[in-house]
Amino acid sequence: NGAICIQPCSPSFHGETSFICEDRKWHMLSDACASLDVQSLFQVRMLLCSCFGMCFTTISLLNHILKCQLHLSASRGDKAADFSCIIPDILSSPAIPGNIADIVELLKKISLLLSENVTRGKMQSYSRIANHILNSSIISNWAFVKDRNAGSILLDSVNLFAGKLLLRNGSESIQEPFIATKGYSIHRNTSGKSFDFSMEFNSTGNITGHVVIPEEELLRLPRASKAVSVAFPTLGAVLETNQLDPAFVNGMVLSVSLPEELQNVLLTFEKLNKLEQGGAQCVGWHSAERRWDPRPCQVRAHSASAVVCACDPRHRAYRSFSILMAPAAPRSPALDYITRVGLGLSVFSLVLCLVIEAVVWHHVTKTEIAYMRHFCLVNIAASLLVADVLFILAAIVHNAALNYQLCVAATFFLHFFYLALFFWMFTLGLLILYGLLFIFFKITRSVFLAAAFSIGYGCPLVISILTVAITEPKNGYLRSGACWLNWYETKALLAFVVPALSIIVMNLIVVLVVVVKTGRSSVGEGCKSQDLSSMIRVSKNVALLTPLLGLTWGFGLATIIDSRSLAFHVVFALLNAFQGFFILLFGTLLDRKTREALRMNCFSSRRKWGLEK
Repeated sequence: NGAICIQPCSPSFHGETSFICEDRKWHMLSDACASLDVQSLFQVRMLLCSCFGMCFTTISLLNHILKCQLHLSASRGDKAADFSCIIPDILSSPAIPGNIADIVELLKKISLLLSENVTRGKMQSYSRIANHILNSSIISNWAFVKDRNAGSILLDSVNLFAGKLLLRNGSESIQEPFIATKGYSIHRNTSGKSFDFSMEFNSTGNITGHVVIPEEELLRLPRASKAVSVAFPTLGAVLETNQLDPAFVNGMVLSVSLPEELQNVLLTFEKLNKLEQGGAQCVGWHSAERRWDPRPCQVRAHSASAVVCACDPRHRAYRSFSILMAPAAPRSPALDYITRVGLGLSVFSLVLCLVIEAVVWHHVTKTEIAYMRHFCLVNIAASLLVADVLFILAAIVHNAALNYQLCVAATFFLHFFYLALFFWMFTLGLLILYGLLFIFFKITRSVFLAAAFSIGYGCPLVISILTVAITEPKNGYLRSGACWLNWYETKALLAFVVPALSIIVMNLIVVLVVVVKTGRSSVGEGCKSQDLSSMIRVSKNVALLTPLLGLTWGFGLATIIDSRSLAFHVVFALLNAFQGFFILLFGTLLDRKTREALRMNCFSSRRKWGLEK
């Protein structure tokens, strides 16, 4: 596994193909085999050697070819030379990975050396070449292009070249099946300007996109200016191959070249996959870092078929925009019903739990170990109660675009109290180990309180503050469309997942120790009734400790492994939405001393009430 094998191409091609060994099978890693011979292509058509009086090495060939083109154009007095002479050979070549890489490099050099006075003819020739490698039927070949940044290089090259397009009579429109360019002359007296694209995505239908410059933005213009937009219906599939997260591009890529005075542009993306109802995220392509970035855009509207984005095109790193869709968790009325009923019952149960603990506190905390146990239980219940209430509030203000600061505050406290819940469950686990393993070692109440508060609230506070301090300045604290920690860009969610899973593992070890300790039969015991009694005792301990130590959250791993399984989501929702009820049941109502204290309290209350009456 992991071995790399490099094979030469067949005799009619030049280059090499790389394979990697995975699971005892060879899988193609990259394919640099090419049939295009750029040297002969230009030497015949453009008389390269006669132009410069010498021939060039392959390394510097493209630079000299294109300089020669400029020289030939100038000598003929042909200012509109458009390198169309090479198009027949390029279009007749197969769009295999090696040829794709060569064409991307060719377009990059053309953009750098021939982007002066881009006429309609030049733009048409350029678009025809780009269209050849953006055809939906061959887009899968991009996965084997050796340079993984080839898609980003192509995007930057097209944007650079199209940005220099000359407009005839105030407008221009050049359209190929898989790349379209439109340009308009704009000024402050223009009513709102829009670019409308309707393009072929595959053999089954078209996809649309719209770029709108609001009228109030045009008022910022001090003089007449130019606006150019380019649409790519298939390029998103190429750019997303570099993304490690499961989000995928679900619309065309729209590039804009606008005056620096414009601060806001509205882009409407029709969804490619309208069945995907996951959260939508408006993003801009960061040309320097070569990744999708949510910072320049916000979601304005989201429907089943389209997403409207408001984007800021002023930063030179952002010229292209699209929408990302996260794979949707299964939506079911049953899940919503379980969550609502479970949260309501959980909040009620936790309030009742705290009331009962307050009533019986002096009766059940007479010994040090009992005091420590109930102290942990009260803090677990209080942390979960506050977290549940904040969860409901965060759902109310989930529209981060409209309530950003409120959403940040809700996420911070939600993060803090959920972490506090886990760290107090961890403290309870340590207390159980202390009671089982260190029988003759006693700790004072003051030492316990200091340690418990440091673990239960100190650790969560440090983690929460560090998370918001590191990610919020980069606008990477919140995820799109929800008041919760970001995952796809900054991985801020790890600040919750890593501590929570670590505590679940530690508490699972605590439960195993309890099982071993309580499952041992006494010396001489061997009959079936005693074995059955031991099994019942072990099962009872496991049932009691599972919700109190947070082991039910471990089922969340199943929803990560198979995020589309409705059964896993239902089980996870049942176990955790009702966690407050389980804490009331197993932590308070089934505790023998608590029940006895409640009976005594009720009896004394009745007796007192009767005497007073």
